[in-house]
Amino acid sequence: MSAARKLIKSGLKRDPNNPSLALLRDSIARDPVELLGPQSFDYVVQPGDTLVGIAQRFLGNRLMTYQLARYNGIEKPITLATGQTLRIPGTKPAPARRAATPAPPTPSTPSAPRAQPPKRAVAPPAARTDPAAARQLRTQGLAALNKGSATRAVQLLRRASALDPASSVIKADLARAERIEATVRSRR
Repeated sequence: MSAARKLIKSGLKRDPNNPSLALLRDSIARDPVELLGPQSFDYVVQPGDTLVGIAQRFLGNRLMTYQLARYNGIEKPITLATGQTLRIPGTKPAPARRAATPAPPTPSTPSAPRAQPPKRAVAPPAARTDPAAARQLRTQGLAALNKGSATRAVQLLRRASALDPASSVIKADLARAERIEATVRSRR
């Protein structure tokens, strides 16, 4: 662990704006529940699953493997058993819809017109939350902010906040980016 910390620290000295190294540093140093959020769902490990693959599929970034391992209390991420239940941060993705098979054509025969069912009021779609995508956008926003692009950072962090409105970390980053953007704008 200390060797990894030294490598990350050395890398960040050379490239302080590297979002991958910052993510790895946070994976080691910070609380995984703080980073990934308290809301989770259960996932049963399938044959051929790896923690790296699960992190990529559900969190959107294979570099979050160590965070996911710590989130589940796994000391050695390489040991993953089929049938093992993991807690995956965020909300459970909706199952993939299967395409309906079309009914075979029926011979055309004249019939009485059908009565139309009454129209129902359609509710507006619920706001979509995606904490994994929000974390990716946050990382991109912070990288843009570190590169001096405050306007781009604000755009990315606003999108991240919309995808995970409960994240206080994203809100704080957005507020800071907005203050920096306002300062930059006032100096022009």
